[in-house]
Amino acid sequence: MRVILLEDVKKQGKKGEIITVKDGYGNYLITNNLAVLETKGSKEVLAKQNKEAKEKADKLLEECQEQKKQIEKLTLDFKVKVGKEDQVFGSISSKQIASELKNKGIDIDKRKIKIDVPINTLGITNVDIDLHKEVTASLKVRLIK
Repeated sequence: MRVILLEDVKKQGKKGEIITVKDGYGNYLITNNLAVLETKGSKEVLAKQNKEAKEKADKLLEECQEQKKQIEKLTLDFKVKVGKEDQVFGSISSKQIASELKNKGIDIDKRKIKIDVPINTLGITNVDIDLHKEVTASLKVRLIK
């Protein structure tokens, strides 16, 4: 029996895949709304859903690339307190960077901001922001006295 999966099924396949299973297991999948029987009509519906999903993914990727261009034009300035020999007190966190970006009109989740080393020295530091699995923006963060 050939069925189209409506959800991910462990050890069988992912949503939208067409798989061949034994009749008894196919009936189990169908009765539990995990799959539908493969027919000409269901294949057409699947093709339509896949096309819509691809268009949505392409649109999201395009939006992320536009956002990347906006971010890479920016340089965020943070005024920090310094001690002797220009030693910075504390460091800049991803939450502060996300807040400052929001003030500039760009809404980014703080978990997407990747800070490898603490930002605690005067000058410019590059910070990577994961906007999409294929798009990473580089933001300049400048600490000033």
